[in-house]
Amino acid sequence: MIFPDCRADLALRDGYHSPQVDVAVRLNTNESPYPPPEGWRRDLASAIENVEFNRYPDRAATRLREALAGLHQVRPDQVFVANGSNEVLQSICLAYGGPGRRAAVYEPTYALHSHIAHLSSTEVVQGTRRDDFSVDVDQVADVTAAARPDITFLCSPNNPTGNALPAVSAAEILELSPGLVVLDEAYGDFADWSAISMVDDEVPLVVTRTFSKTWSMAALRLGYLIGPARVVASLERVALPYHLDALKQIAGRLAVAYGDEMRRRVAAIVSERRRLQGALENLDVDVWPSEANFLLFRPKSRKGDEVWHGLVDRGVLVRNTSNWPSLPAGCLRVTVGTGTENDAFLSALEETL
Repeated sequence: MIFPDCRADLALRDGYHSPQVDVAVRLNTNESPYPPPEGWRRDLASAIENVEFNRYPDRAATRLREALAGLHQVRPDQVFVANGSNEVLQSICLAYGGPGRRAAVYEPTYALHSHIAHLSSTEVVQGTRRDDFSVDVDQVADVTAAARPDITFLCSPNNPTGNALPAVSAAEILELSPGLVVLDEAYGDFADWSAISMVDDEVPLVVTRTFSKTWSMAALRLGYLIGPARVVASLERVALPYHLDALKQIAGRLAVAYGDEMRRRVAAIVSERRRLQGALENLDVDVWPSEANFLLFRPKSRKGDEVWHGLVDRGVLVRNTSNWPSLPAGCLRVTVGTGTENDAFLSALEETL
């Protein structure tokens, strides 16, 4: 028998992976360091008792979309939900990208924007950020004029750098862009502002969010988008039937009721982020300002790879970004954990340095 070959162009880039190592302190994947509220767990366990597992789930995810619409003060037809924000991004590329179409990204930024565009046969046009990782609106204007992208991906706060896009820049980019502007706010709850306030049925802007970070639900893989109703309708056309299972829909809907607990967790993480940044500033590293739940830093006198291995040897795992081509050589990224986890990281880093 002869097996068919898979697409040859898939070999052009690796998938997006974060190596897992068996250590005591894991600060490499930007998860919440806190488990979901106990009340949510009890509510979910009770709701599961009434799930008709022999029936398909609500294809429209009606109650979940209503809950998210209420949370963000938009209409349910302006909400699209999927299996993690990654499926949201994939749906965008399927609906607005594809052969003969282009997506613009500004490096360094979230690797999956380019990767998912590539998988959907969307041509990727790359711009670059300034040395401080901010977006240069003048360069966006040049890229937009030359490439006329159908999709413009922007991440705010940006991953892996942590800086947020100013509201004035977002407005200027919207005016420049000929296609759909996608503002990825996976870490939006940690920042000072959100572009959700700019969403309007007559504005080609969508904002993507996830339950993985602030809602402590990374294991459930649930994400969503707020955008014009016509865009949501287009995304529903490319989504597979019954793509969002009943448990996800229930879990997300119940989580929205625990908004106060979520906001307290966000405040605690932001407080720890500030403490962590202050401590790093007193060590032999460069550290960049962040409005996310992580910090990008670079050892001054040691190679990034060496420091990463030194941390692992001391039971602490951070993200090794030392060889990412779009970042300064030697950078590492650390997720903000609990106070105890952050103390362990700082102690291990000081010993390693």
